[in-house]
Amino acid sequence: MNLAKLEGYLSTLENRFHEVALLITDPEVLADEKRYVKLSKEYKHLEQLHKKNEQYQQTQAQLAEAEEILANEKDEEMRLLAKEQITSSKDALPELEKEIALLLLPDEPDDDRNAIMEIRAGTGGDEAALFARDLFKMYSRFIESKGWKLSITDFAEGSLGGYKEIVFTVEGDGVYGILKYESGVHRVQRVPETETQGRIHTSAATVAVFPEADEVDVEIKDSDLRIDTFCSSGAGGQSVNTTYSAVRIVHIPTGIVVQCQDERSQLKNKAKALAELRTRIYDMERQKVEEEKAQSRKTMVSTGDRSAKIRTYNFPQGRVTDHRIGLTIHNLSAVLDGELQPIIDALAMEENSSRLAEVALL
Repeated sequence: MNLAKLEGYLSTLENRFHEVALLITDPEVLADEKRYVKLSKEYKHLEQLHKKNEQYQQTQAQLAEAEEILANEKDEEMRLLAKEQITSSKDALPELEKEIALLLLPDEPDDDRNAIMEIRAGTGGDEAALFARDLFKMYSRFIESKGWKLSITDFAEGSLGGYKEIVFTVEGDGVYGILKYESGVHRVQRVPETETQGRIHTSAATVAVFPEADEVDVEIKDSDLRIDTFCSSGAGGQSVNTTYSAVRIVHIPTGIVVQCQDERSQLKNKAKALAELRTRIYDMERQKVEEEKAQSRKTMVSTGDRSAKIRTYNFPQGRVTDHRIGLTIHNLSAVLDGELQPIIDALAMEENSSRLAEVALL
């Protein structure tokens, strides 16, 4: 690690930490809600760095003190204690340096956005639709555990239940930065409910996660849209209402089609559909940039091809394997119950290690 570079960053950010600490108590800042929210977020991040830096400085001081005792002290007991402290401090410093470097990494621009998720049944017919349903339940439980809000936009049921496709919005703090790791092909190996011979089948579903776009991110012309309305349908194909409240929008220049039938109001459905359309157009442009970056960031896990197989859920062995980092967890039921955080943490660690190497901080 480049210690001179690291210490230079820390000195500058320590000054900024104290500056922001004063600013968020300023009456003018308190009266400006947008500025206050922005500074509060910056303060929270700088406070993490401040505390970690204090720990780092304290460990360095303990090392220097122990080395001085070892050099000058004659008492064997004191020398033994000094040696133990030197070993402990030298072991702790590299890990602290890495933790600080991770906090110094620039934020990914879309990580704080809400997300739109899409789960589509892939190979496997009816079983794939049932697996898509299981994935939706898994994400619903994870989202609930995080205190986020989930809102279904559109869905299409399979002939035996489950979902051929389901689209939903997730709102909360840092949603996309966490859920982005889920994009890709998810594979299941199990005996399907439809299997009478007890044979294990392999089915798949594709998960796509998009950072939600704001109106300022994408300009959509009315002349580029074809808007249709239809009666929305509920579970089992039953009509939710007899009015044409569901909305389908075609973006003519790109061919993107979105629809929403979640609300009883046509205006609300149109607003949700337009939000999804903006997000998909924004994501198309973002993916072009990511593909260019991919040549120099091949170890990054969150920007992978959505057609790539990323995870296998093996029921006979009760395991989940994430193929991007070779991680296997032998607790399938817990994962399907929404305990995704250990997998996401491991993926984030791999990505951050790659980013550290990229900016030459390691």
